[in-house]
Amino acid sequence: MKLIKRLSAYAVIIVMAGIMPGLFIGTPALSQNIETKMIPANFDLLAAKVSPAVVNIRTEKTVSGGGFGMQRYKRRPFDKNDPFNNFFENFFGGEQRRNFKQRSLGSGFIINKEGYIVTNNHVISDADKITVVLADEEEFDAKIIGRDIYTDIALIKINNAKDLPYVEMGDSDALKVGEWVVAIGNPFGLAQTVTAGIVSAKGRVIGSGPYDDFIQTDASINPGNSGGPLINMQGKVIGINTMIIAGGQGIGFAIPVNLSKGIIKQLQSNGDVTRGWIGVTIQEVKGEIAQYYGIKGDTKGVLVLDVVSGDPADKAGIKAKDIIIAINGKAITSSRELTNRIANIGVGEIAKIKILRDGKKQVFKVKIGERPDLIASSDLRQKRDDELGIHVVKITPQIARRFNIREDAGVIVADVKSESKGDKAGIINGDIIIEINRKEINGLKAFKHALNNVKKGQMVSFLIQRMHTGLIVVHIKK
Repeated sequence: MKLIKRLSAYAVIIVMAGIMPGLFIGTPALSQNIETKMIPANFDLLAAKVSPAVVNIRTEKTVSGGGFGMQRYKRRPFDKNDPFNNFFENFFGGEQRRNFKQRSLGSGFIINKEGYIVTNNHVISDADKITVVLADEEEFDAKIIGRDIYTDIALIKINNAKDLPYVEMGDSDALKVGEWVVAIGNPFGLAQTVTAGIVSAKGRVIGSGPYDDFIQTDASINPGNSGGPLINMQGKVIGINTMIIAGGQGIGFAIPVNLSKGIIKQLQSNGDVTRGWIGVTIQEVKGEIAQYYGIKGDTKGVLVLDVVSGDPADKAGIKAKDIIIAINGKAITSSRELTNRIANIGVGEIAKIKILRDGKKQVFKVKIGERPDLIASSDLRQKRDDELGIHVVKITPQIARRFNIREDAGVIVADVKSESKGDKAGIINGDIIIEINRKEINGLKAFKHALNNVKKGQMVSFLIQRMHTGLIVVHIKK
C-alpha cells in the first residue's frame, strides 16, 4: 500500500513536470518570455553555400640576408672555445648574407564575378608574387588593387576566371553578442576549414590602430585564417577574420563588415582611401568631467579640447569645450565612435553636428574635409630606398598641423621593408627624420643628398621625432 502511495506521488510530480517544463530542472522563469535559439543541428548548408567563394592566398617576397636563418644570431651560437665554432664558420660562411624567398599563407573571399577578392593587408604586404587558389584548386595570379594599412584591409583581383562564386555582405551592426557565427579559411596552409562559435563581444579596442572596432569571437581562428570571412547563420559575411592573441584560446578578432564596405568601394574605384576630417582634438566625457559640464541621465558625448584653426569644425563655428552629442541625428557615445563616424562620411559632404554649449543644444553644418593620414596607400606603392629599406615622403600641410611642426621640418617615413636595415634599426612608419649626420633635412631633396654623401660601410645617424615619444637617434650602417 505504501509502495502504491509513493508511485502515485511520483506520478503527480511527473505530470506537473510535463505541465510546467523547467520547474524541476532549474530553468530560469525568464525563459518563458525569451526565445532561446539552441545550437544548430549542423553547419553543412552554410559551409556549402559560402566555401566556394573562399580562397587560399599564397605570397612570396624577397627578404635580404642570412640564409638558413642564421642572421638571427647576434653572436656565435656556441661558447667561444667550442670546437663547433670552426664548423659553424666554415659551413655557414661567417657573416656572409644572401637574399631568400619568404612564403606566407592567408585567406580571402570573392565579392563579385569580376574576380575582386577581399583579404587582410598584412597577408599581401610587400609581396612580390600573389597566387590565389580557388576552392576547386584552380590557381590564378593576382594583383593588388589597393590596400589600407589603418584597417588592415586589402583588395586584390584575378583575371580570366569564369563563373566565379561570390559572397553576400551582411550587416555587422545588427550582430548581437552571443549570436552564432562561422569562420571559414585555410589555417596553417591546410585545405578549407570550417569552425563555429559565438560572438563574444563587439567594439573591441585592442590598440592595433585608430579605427579599432573588432568583433571578438570564440570560433577558432588560426594563422592562415587571416582575410577569411566570418559569417552569420544566414550565410552572409559580417566580418573579416584578422587577428588572434598569442597564447590565447577562444579569442579571435574580425573587422566588422560595415566598416569595410566603404573602404572596399574606395579601393575598387580609386585604389586608395580618403577619410573624413573636421579638425578637433577630443576626449571622453565621463565621471567628474560629465558632472563638471552638467551632463546628466542618458546624455553622452565627446568633449572638444581644441579646434584646428582653418579646419572644417573651426569654419563651421565649433569651439573648444563644446560637447559633441550627435552626428546626422545619431548619438555619439565615445571618442572612437566619433572618429569612425566622421571618417566614414565622404569628403565634401555636409554633416549636421549637434553640440552642447553652456547647457544649450545647437546644431552646426560642417563641410567634411580630408583626414591628413600620415601615410597614403599611393605612397606605399612608390619605390623605397633600396639600401636602407625605407620610403619617405614630404610633409604635407595637414601632417605639419597634426604634429605641430613646420612643413620643412624634415621628411616622414611612409613605409619600412620587413627585415631591412631600417627595420632592424628600429625605424617605424610615421617617424619624422629631422637630421642626418647632424645636417638638417628640409625636404626630399635634402634627404637624398644627405644619404648620397654617406659611403657604403659608413654609419648614418638619424635624428627622428616620433609621436608620443619625442626625439630619438637611430644609427644604421650603410
